[in-house]
Amino acid sequence: MDYVDIPQTVKITDLFNKRAVFSPHNYKQIILGTTNHKKVRDFLTKKPIKGIEVGSDAYITQSNKYFIRTKAIQEEIFILNDTPEGIIPILPEKFKNYSLKSGDILISKDSNIGEAIILEKDYPSHMMSAGIYKLPVEKEKYYLFAFLKHPFFKQQLNFLVSRGATIKHAKTLFLDCFIPLPKQKNANDVISFIEIITESIIEKEKLIIKREEEIFKKIDDELKNNQKKDFVYELPKIKDIKQTSRIDGAFYCKDYKEKQGMILNYSHGYGTVQEWGYKDPTRGQNLQISAIGQSIYTYEKKDNFYTLVRPTNISDFGTVARFEYLGNPKKLLAIKKGDIIFSAEGSIGKCIMFADPSERLLTNIHGIVLNKKDHNETESAFVASFLRYLRHKGVLDYISVGGQGGSLASKYWNEIKIPFFPKPKIKEIALLYYCGDSIKLNKLSISNFVAQNEYLNKTSSILGLDKQIKTLKNQLKILLDRIINGQEVKIDFNFFDEVSI
Repeated sequence: MDYVDIPQTVKITDLFNKRAVFSPHNYKQIILGTTNHKKVRDFLTKKPIKGIEVGSDAYITQSNKYFIRTKAIQEEIFILNDTPEGIIPILPEKFKNYSLKSGDILISKDSNIGEAIILEKDYPSHMMSAGIYKLPVEKEKYYLFAFLKHPFFKQQLNFLVSRGATIKHAKTLFLDCFIPLPKQKNANDVISFIEIITESIIEKEKLIIKREEEIFKKIDDELKNNQKKDFVYELPKIKDIKQTSRIDGAFYCKDYKEKQGMILNYSHGYGTVQEWGYKDPTRGQNLQISAIGQSIYTYEKKDNFYTLVRPTNISDFGTVARFEYLGNPKKLLAIKKGDIIFSAEGSIGKCIMFADPSERLLTNIHGIVLNKKDHNETESAFVASFLRYLRHKGVLDYISVGGQGGSLASKYWNEIKIPFFPKPKIKEIALLYYCGDSIKLNKLSISNFVAQNEYLNKTSSILGLDKQIKTLKNQLKILLDRIINGQEVKIDFNFFDEVSI
């Protein structure tokens, strides 16, 4: 939905109010279908708290103190994106305590302006960069946050921020953005309804991280408890270099050899992806005009369009952060049941398994497709999880080649070894990532939604939780759109009827 109104004329008073700024961008307006609203500043109990810069000379490889950059605040998720690019270890003497607590809202004022997250736990050892504000909010916190993640808020802020700068700076202009309120008798119930959905999304995002940690721990334990011999590091010999044709020193370092040795010394053996029953790794569809002709791209789902999964849109947890849709009349290389899409360039090792792609789904040439011959979803769920484990351990960084994030082309896949865990252990790990079941919920009210949602949170896999999150986010946007337009909101959970777990 577009919330923008472009005026045909501008009054002289408008020019004075904008300090004689003549950019047409600054005179666009937001369409708001209700007079019942507050500004962001009206939700705050005191002034927002701004972080400080520590300088890159304070960055170190290991520390008990950390620096949160604006990159840790991303559009696709509601909680902090804990990655090495977004959260950096720093010198303890440079640390400033901001008492970051669970439930605190952080908003970016620089670069990715207007992006906000809510802390899912206490962060006593983390501080904020100067590009981040902490918003002190007590009442209706999750209602405000739901709107901060909505396009309506971001469009308002974009009109307030000057264009043309290499890096945009929003300062505290976000405080003047409007937050619509329900205009109906049970307005407080509607606000509670919005907050319950928002908190449910946050809880499920936390659980996805927890499930991934459980997967990695189970893999670690199985490998460590079933070693044939102790690891002993040896310097490379000429025959080793001849065999691999690799002369990059990191490929022979102790850290890589020790991590790879955990797999090579595993008592039940290991195999390549081909030995696991996959065809040779192949690149995704070439989407250049020279290969497939002209295409139409959109973020809105359309009939007869392909669903496009770019490797850059795969999350760290084996889910898709954002789908795109591609219109093209040709028959393109679609993903099949049990296939894995693997990011082969840049963010190497991000991957996702598709158990039952009901739509025509494809990836681009920067992704590698692992096609399972027997379409065994359990084994594919395990293999995808193990590949993410290798990424988490840094093994794939050593195998890849080149700069700017590197590349892991098909010819290097012989170096990737996947252990033959016992079938019960494979299933145990796979079920944390993909369950494959769906359940019918009882007719829902607010009270029994909360109860049944707790059951879902206990039983759902990563892919199940991700589907639930997408359903909740879609419904949340529909509800907020109705509030923006001054329409009545019905408190109804029927949208959450049949659920994948």
